[in-house]
Amino acid sequence: MRYLPHSQAERAEMLGVIGAANIDVLFSAVPAGAMKTFDLGLPAHSPEFLVEAHMNALAGQNHAGVDGPFFVGAGAYRHHVPATVDHLIQRSEFLTAYTPYQPEISQGTLQMLFEFQTQVTKLTAMDVANASMYDGSTGTAEAVLMARRLTKRNKIVLSGGLHPHYRDVVKAYLKDDIDLECLSASPESQDDILDHIDEQTATIVVQTPDFYGHLRNIKTAADAAHAKGALLIVVITEVVSLGLLEAPGALGADIVVAEGQSIGNALNFGGPYLGLLATRKEFIRQMPGRICGETVDAEGQRGFVLTLSTREQHIRREKATSNICTNSGLCALAFSIHMALLGEAGFTRLARLNHANACKLADALATVPGVAVLNKTFFNEMTIRTTQPAAALIERLAGRGILGGVPVSRLEPLDSSVENLIVLAATELTTNTDIATLCEALSEELA
Repeated sequence: MRYLPHSQAERAEMLGVIGAANIDVLFSAVPAGAMKTFDLGLPAHSPEFLVEAHMNALAGQNHAGVDGPFFVGAGAYRHHVPATVDHLIQRSEFLTAYTPYQPEISQGTLQMLFEFQTQVTKLTAMDVANASMYDGSTGTAEAVLMARRLTKRNKIVLSGGLHPHYRDVVKAYLKDDIDLECLSASPESQDDILDHIDEQTATIVVQTPDFYGHLRNIKTAADAAHAKGALLIVVITEVVSLGLLEAPGALGADIVVAEGQSIGNALNFGGPYLGLLATRKEFIRQMPGRICGETVDAEGQRGFVLTLSTREQHIRREKATSNICTNSGLCALAFSIHMALLGEAGFTRLARLNHANACKLADALATVPGVAVLNKTFFNEMTIRTTQPAAALIERLAGRGILGGVPVSRLEPLDSSVENLIVLAATELTTNTDIATLCEALSEELA
């Protein structure tokens, strides 16, 4: 969108219409102490073409890794997105029917969301799913609040294997509640979260594969939580893993939250992404967000409507389960199209390719002097310990055109014990040449 400036004459005319002597009158309600009077140090105005050139130069510094070995994961994964996805999301029935509030003119959007919900329930083996959340992290926080409403308890226990960003978002939602327990991370093994469940616990939050790539025993966690009357929230940052791993709902999970970015959505330098949230049918009234349903019209024709919408705009505030003002509609559409293109067999095959490439990566890394692979179990992501600080090592690899993973210290800057840890991911796009290039570079850098 282009900037449309107002001339001094136009500003004077607007002030005259509203009866303000000058622009300062518009800010008279702001306390004097809150007004910034000092110089912000901003650059002087520039011609539009120079601003564009400057912005293009900044963008040119980004290294998307599309032309070299790419092993970045940690909650955002590079997968192949078929060109069909981008083509179909631009169809008019999806572009023009933006909001589902009026079903008579938004059947395309409503049907898509209905199909999306069905796909999510099948992936997670849960009874119901909403029409998506903002992303996996906010979905996790909303699930925690949902568990509190359901159990009427306050204590929340977060596994140390939960993604640090997800943990921080939960903290922000709960405002550092004293009833929130965040367990310490254990890069080489699972934490003792089951020992922290008691009669005051509303829910435990377990991620699988966890932030370090370890697979968690969901059935054991579910049994332990239910024995104390608590709920189990299972978090999945790599939704492709559900193509191989048994669905959390079949193992006793009460609420499943996932980041759906891997299907149909590119990395996009951090977003927008797509939160999946599914639960059991008896919990549907406490589920945040919106739900689309199938019905028939006055003539008996199949149609779709907004069945449940639990935000304050639609119902009384005391009955609202969230104030989520929308869902990630376009990202959900891309997810749904990609899932339909893959089908069940294709999705399983995609997961097998990811795991096979990760096995190759783990085997190759194990042969590099100065590198120790910490995982005994993993899907497509793992953690290594190097003999040198990871952050500097990753920067040197980037200088060689290799995005060698995520240094854990970047996400856990206050924990000195993770200084030499790197989380790496392999997907279906990872080639044998990529793996060989990474290992050769690591051997040289760690020599």
